[in-house]
Amino acid sequence: MAGLEKRIAQGRGDEVADLVLRGGRVLDVVTGELIAGDVAICGDTIVGIGADYDGAEIVNVSGLTLVPGFIDTHLHIESSLITPFEFDRCVTPRGVTTCICDPHEIANVLGVPGIEYFLEAATRTVLDIRVNLSSCVPSTEMETAGARIEAADLAPLMAHPKVIGLAEFMNYPGVIHRDPAAMAKLALFEGRHIDGHAPLLSGKDLNAYVAAGIRTEHEATTAAEAREKLQKGMRVLIREGSVSKDLDALLPLLTPLTSAYMCLCTDDRNPLDIGEHGHLDYMIRHAIAEGVDPVAIYRAASLSAAEAFGLKDRGQIAPGKRADIVALGSLEGCDARAVWAGGVRVGEAAFAARSEIPPIGRGSVKAPAIVAAHFRTASNRDQTDVIGILPGKIITEHLHEEIPVQDGDKRPDIARDLIKIAVIERHGKNGNVATGFVHGFELKRGAIASTVCHDHHNIAVVGADYDDMALAANRLAEIEGGFVVTEGGKVLAELALPVAGLMSLLTFEEVRDRLVALRDAAKSLGVMLEEPFLQLAFLALPVIPMLKITDRGLVDVAKFEIIG
Repeated sequence: MAGLEKRIAQGRGDEVADLVLRGGRVLDVVTGELIAGDVAICGDTIVGIGADYDGAEIVNVSGLTLVPGFIDTHLHIESSLITPFEFDRCVTPRGVTTCICDPHEIANVLGVPGIEYFLEAATRTVLDIRVNLSSCVPSTEMETAGARIEAADLAPLMAHPKVIGLAEFMNYPGVIHRDPAAMAKLALFEGRHIDGHAPLLSGKDLNAYVAAGIRTEHEATTAAEAREKLQKGMRVLIREGSVSKDLDALLPLLTPLTSAYMCLCTDDRNPLDIGEHGHLDYMIRHAIAEGVDPVAIYRAASLSAAEAFGLKDRGQIAPGKRADIVALGSLEGCDARAVWAGGVRVGEAAFAARSEIPPIGRGSVKAPAIVAAHFRTASNRDQTDVIGILPGKIITEHLHEEIPVQDGDKRPDIARDLIKIAVIERHGKNGNVATGFVHGFELKRGAIASTVCHDHHNIAVVGADYDDMALAANRLAEIEGGFVVTEGGKVLAELALPVAGLMSLLTFEEVRDRLVALRDAAKSLGVMLEEPFLQLAFLALPVIPMLKITDRGLVDVAKFEIIG
């Protein structure tokens, strides 16, 4: 019997269903009702609800509430520090059955081969990974990345079945001022999904940005900003990552009325954060605890996300929809007791059945040998631009401090929490080293360094001691990238990320444990930030206001120019 006829026959009950989930209640994210009855599944498709069915396999879900699988609408899997296959193991059992990723981290290191690696991995995971093609590699002309991707490079990838559209268009000045390279990419994807990235953009500039055909936005950090973007036709993706925490600020805007146009995303969330708090399941639990209507948050996590990205085959437990189903102990607890992704029961058997592909991007850290003198900041004036960290946000303050010049160098001032930051080019292009100051780490001794350094992924290092900074930077080259904490000439903790300097070859459980040791080591230096490593990574992203640093110097993002 053909697939179409088989689905119809099983839905009508003329033929035994492949799989029946019996005894639970289905949350209908359209009407908000709880529907009793079996759920019948044929292959990867739901064919019946709200009735009694016979099944070749029957699973008892008595006492459980069935909700549609969760959709993470914007993330960079590389920032989870694990491969797509380990990410699959990490989040799918929590109910995430679809994720829409932008592999621009690995693309900034390796170019198109990095995107191709993700597209191939996406054909093999239990989790349905969809890909938006990276739009801004590099993100600006104010940094040195490992690769450059133009519109012509993206065109051959557009027809891949896992591709949705164009990923977050971070170069918003390039859009509103009609930069030719930006226009070429927008024209190529006209009529397809184009993801947005426009922090604090408002008024006529926002009008122009949306008029370019950009449909979604995840950078809103206040309810007022999100409201304007909704009013101008954008779908707002509420973000709660390891550093960017916008959930509480935007929850007042999430109502049964607006939930049809709001979605959930994590952007960047590591296995330690996932292990201790959760993924989208955490966002759902927290929202309900804060008084959000359960139907609104579950709709945002599923159907609204599917509709926003044109995935018409999922997002609701209903006939004809993909069998992405999460069985919960309670809506309030969002505690996944069982998960089906495309009709496949999520578990070790499903993961073991995957055929994995070898990692790429080994030996990508080609930084110059670093010595303490590289971190001197020569100047003839005391007035100093300082990056000010705002905990829980990736936007920063542009501070101005008086730091005296001593022996031709501005030294860290621990008492005022003014420590040195540097970015070292590591792709073997020019060996640039830029230095500056940052406030908010509360680091008293030693140094912290990382090759996860958005989006160019050079080496970023902060420290109170130049020798420890040099040790940390050089150690990253030895371990092919990762995170390092040093003090007193010794390495206190490290995590190697040899896949393009971004991802580990370890399991997510092992990475989680290494991150605990790294966090403890950072705290021993005085650091009080919950996620210092990803916080450090975002200090180098020159498309997020207000002051950032790349290998070419300090960047005033408001002016979109290098200032020192």
